[in-house]
This record gives sequence, C-alpha cells and structure tokens, in this order.
Amino acid sequence: MMVLVVVGLYTDRLEPLREKLAQLVTPFYQITDVPGRVNDWRKDTFVSQADLKIENEALKTELLIHQRKLQQLASLAAENVRLRQLLNASQMLQDTVLIAELIGVSPNPLSHKVIINRGTKDGAFKGQPVLDAFGLMGQVIEVGETSSTVLLISDSTHAIPVQVNRNGVRAIAEGTGDLNSLSLRHVSANTDIRAGDLLVSSGLGERFPVGYPVAEVLQVVRDPGKAFLTVIAQPMARLDRSRHLLLVFADRDKASVPGALSLPAAATSISSSSSSAVSGGR
Repeated sequence: MMVLVVVGLYTDRLEPLREKLAQLVTPFYQITDVPGRVNDWRKDTFVSQADLKIENEALKTELLIHQRKLQQLASLAAENVRLRQLLNASQMLQDTVLIAELIGVSPNPLSHKVIINRGTKDGAFKGQPVLDAFGLMGQVIEVGETSSTVLLISDSTHAIPVQVNRNGVRAIAEGTGDLNSLSLRHVSANTDIRAGDLLVSSGLGERFPVGYPVAEVLQVVRDPGKAFLTVIAQPMARLDRSRHLLLVFADRDKASVPGALSLPAAATSISSSSSSAVSGGR
C-alpha cells in the first residue's frame, strides 16, 4: 500500500488508473446530486398561490407608481407648453406685467368670474386688465390682500370697446353668458365687418389698453328689416382653460409693483399701455 502511495505521489505511472476510476465514480456523484436538483426544480416550478398573489400585488403597485409618474410628467409637459405660450405672448407688446395663477372659479354658472393668486400686496388694483397668452380675458373687480376676483369678458354684465383690426371700425363687444361667444352692440347695417375679422381693444374710455386681441368675428347676419347687424364673435383668450394669466400695469404703476416684469420695447410682456380704470361692467 505504501508503495502505491509513493508511486502515486512521485510518479505518474498511476495516472491512467486515476482517470479510469474518476470515470467510474462520476455517475455516482450525479446520482447523489439528483435529490438536490429535483428540489431546486420544484421550488422554481411549483410556486405557491400565496407567493404568486404577493408578487402580483407588488407588480400592480409598481405599475401604479410608474403610471402616476407618467401622468405627472405629461401634466408638467403641458404646463411647460402653456408657460412658453405665455412667454411668447409677453414678447409682443410694451408693458409691465405680473404673472398670476388661477386658483378658483365661481360655482355660479351665470357668473363668469375666476380667482387669481395676486392681491394688493402684489400691486393688483380694481379695474386692472387681465390677459392670457392669446388675448384679453377680463378685468379685476375685487381685490384682497393675497387674491383678486376677475370678471371675464364673456360675463353677461361685461362690455368692452373694440375696433375691427382691418379697418378701425369701432363697436362694443358684450358678454353673452357663453364662454365661447361675444356679441357686438348696435352695429349699423352698412358697417364694413365680416366673418374672420379680428377685434382688438380700442382703448376708448381709457380702461383697457389699445390693441389687445379680444375676439374673432364668427358670424354676421344682415336682416333687411333691422337697422343693426347681428354680429357674433369668439373670444381669443381661452377663458375655460387658461391657468396662468398676466396682470397689466400702466407706466406710472411700474415702480410700485413687486415682482413685475418690465419688458423692453422690442420684446415685452403681453400688454400694452394699461389704464388705471377698467373697461367693464355695463
């Protein structure tokens, strides 16, 4: 026995014998490993219903989290687009403006009023013009310390002097109680006005600034039996969806407006010379 040990340690004469023995022993190792492999296969294949239920709930929760994040990203992207529109609008005219956010809407369907997050501490004042990125929205009618109430141009009690941008014809645009509709008061039957005309603020009464988009004429009805035309226009401002608004300040008010944006003549915020009083309620 000792001779075999010495021969195995110091020579390779027994190497062929070792290889033969290893080949003979390998199946026995494989056989002894079968129970472990079967156990592993069982664990991977036969998962309990409870484990599946737990995993399913976890996946559902993770999916909801990702969906919420996706919705937030979509909302942020939409808000970013709206803010860019507001910024682009503010680069057209020459005035000092203050950005405000809509924080409430009147629950009364017959009263078109909204609440904004700017008040006397921000320099807001009664009669102040309010715009969005597309046109005039209305005017401030009540002012608190930190918030104000804005009457929209679509309210049935509101009226604003306008002119046809194409030819300067003047008229009065009245609210109809419909967010998507204004009517022109006492337009003579021979007036040069047609569908597609842009109506802008005329500045008469020194309440609204001159030249701000107000509405687009949708329909002109000429009745031979009537002295006046029936003219229906659609507001340019998105009265039912704009969330970020602009408060317009006259030149004399600039110094007292904290946080207002005074924009250069070539690229200023969406406002033109705003007067202290407001065009407004009839």
